[in-house]
Amino acid sequence: MRITGVRGRRVWDSRGRPTVETEITLEDGSIGRAIAPAGASVGSFEAPELRDGGEAFGGQDVQQAIANVNGELAACLTGLDATDQRVVDQAMIDRDGTPNKSRLGANALVATSLANLWACANAERVPLWRYLAGDGPARLPRN
Repeated sequence: MRITGVRGRRVWDSRGRPTVETEITLEDGSIGRAIAPAGASVGSFEAPELRDGGEAFGGQDVQQAIANVNGELAACLTGLDATDQRVVDQAMIDRDGTPNKSRLGANALVATSLANLWACANAERVPLWRYLAGDGPARLPRN
């Protein structure tokens, strides 16, 4: 199942801040959408979100991250087999080229990766948890 479309847009998170939403379209017409979660705290090993700085929205706008989704990420993902999540994610990591995903923005990469998973689950007409579990038992993370 090939990726035929990648589209990023600005949406608002639960705290009213701009964040990235990506929509992936597959060759069968299936669509997946996902929004990059924005954490309130940043750990020392966390990949950084790409924020625009400047005046708009107190420097928190994500127009550059969205441009990266619509430009470089769309170019490197279109035509790839969406069902091979490792290949999809590695293509984005390779395109970014930094050790912490700071050039294209972790918010752009996370939203796009998750949107791809949703598109694949929708193509299979199963809930995301079932798509991820495959034929095995569904397992929830626990402490």
